Amino acid sequence: MTSDTVSAAAAGTWLLGDLKVNRLGLGAMRLTGSAAFHQGTPSDRGRAIGVLRRAVELGINHIDTADFYFSRLRSANELINSALAPYPDDLVIATKVGPARDASGEWTTPARPDQLRGQVEANLRQLGRDHLDVVNLRLMGQDSVSEHLGALAELRDAGLVRHLGLSNARPEHLAEALTIAPVVCVQNRYGLDAADGAPMLHACAARGIAFVPFFSIAGEGREAGAVRAEHDEVRAVARAHGVSPAQVRLAWILRQGAHVLAIPGTGNPDHLVDNVAAGALRLTEDDLTLLGAAGRTAR
Repeated sequence: MTSDTVSAAAAGTWLLGDLKVNRLGLGAMRLTGSAAFHQGTPSDRGRAIGVLRRAVELGINHIDTADFYFSRLRSANELINSALAPYPDDLVIATKVGPARDASGEWTTPARPDQLRGQVEANLRQLGRDHLDVVNLRLMGQDSVSEHLGALAELRDAGLVRHLGLSNARPEHLAEALTIAPVVCVQNRYGLDAADGAPMLHACAARGIAFVPFFSIAGEGREAGAVRAEHDEVRAVARAHGVSPAQVRLAWILRQGAHVLAIPGTGNPDHLVDNVAAGALRLTEDDLTLLGAAGRTAR
């Protein structure tokens, strides 16, 4: 497969509410610099904008972002706005609210329910939109979602938000949320190195809700990126198919269910093409058995 034939459409599609997206999308966190958030070196603005435009050319129509994705010089939302507005009709932009960072990038007290409107409006301003396609409530340790999700449901009823989701949630959070408002997706950490997220994977499947794993490539590296030595099993499958280990990890994620969406993040144009190509990689049952062994050794 060449870069001219790579397409996110090869991964198949899913409906986020009434919005059809290709199952392989893009996470915006790494557009702002060499490391997540305010760490590392700020990105080259032209390169980041080029990655976003190339992503759309490759068929990506689902971008995950947040107004707290910024470095010393770059804001993910501003980059998305500059690169892609006026937005393609089929582009779905999902964002998150709940956490908050000050101007220096340090985490502050998470938003109260009455502060969520301000966070939604900040995303609207930065993205240059009159509504947000999907807003995920990013939980920060709370046991109940009722007040926060209730506040977001009011913003949905007011037309500022189209669909709601959860992030960093437990199955009991999802069950509670569904008594308050429809939920179209759940974003949780999950991958070969984080299979403890399987209960939410299955809970979403049972309800026809999209499951959107993050850190699927980074694994235990999380915000720091893929810093660990790769598992021998992953490398073996990659060699057998003539692809990168990252593609194997993404293909494994996509095989976990038709409701699973991948949102690998990158600010590197070559990595972008490599990630999108994973949508066409078809793992065999033998591959899955071998990769399952890698997942068990990671626990």
